[in-house]
Amino acid sequence: MLVASIAFSQQNAVIGNVSSRAKAMRMMNFSRPEYQIKDIKVYTDTMTVYSLANQVIYPFGEWDSIEYFMTNNKLHWYRESGYRQAFDSSEVSVNRLRRLDDSYLDLFYSIWTRKIELLGGYIADREVTLINGIHPGMSKDDVFKVFFKKYPKSYTAEVTVLKVVSGANEVAEIYTFKGTKLRHIKIETSYKYY
Repeated sequence: MLVASIAFSQQNAVIGNVSSRAKAMRMMNFSRPEYQIKDIKVYTDTMTVYSLANQVIYPFGEWDSIEYFMTNNKLHWYRESGYRQAFDSSEVSVNRLRRLDDSYLDLFYSIWTRKIELLGGYIADREVTLINGIHPGMSKDDVFKVFFKKYPKSYTAEVTVLKVVSGANEVAEIYTFKGTKLRHIKIETSYKYY
């Protein structure tokens, strides 16, 4: 009886994995071509989307200087400057731009790309909008519509975290939902160069 119970549990686990992969493969068919989505993984309440789009690496656009970004995005940022240990053993000059609600962006100027790059960030302020139009407070449905033309609503019903990861796995945009609303956006990076 115990052996039959274990076999039944293992069979259900395999069926669950196949179901998640089947959902992911079907979602690929609905993806928007501009995001160049190459893979999707669904695990419990998290959907991870792997994208080759430039927007994932530059969610606020491409900028040549921090000053230009601060003056042209029409939001008031508080700026803190300093150095941080990063990229294995290098120290880099990092600017932290803050909003009053503790939303922040950590930025640095890359000598390789000659652009402003993100080291990380946390956005809970509804006024801060990514270049694709996503901002905290949006409905979950509207966020998914940015990446997918259409999709079965049942496929995203249990999703509370949507991770959009760059092709080289250096930048991840993490969208966290509470109920049907986008609560906050976190940006994580693992750059290996300066």
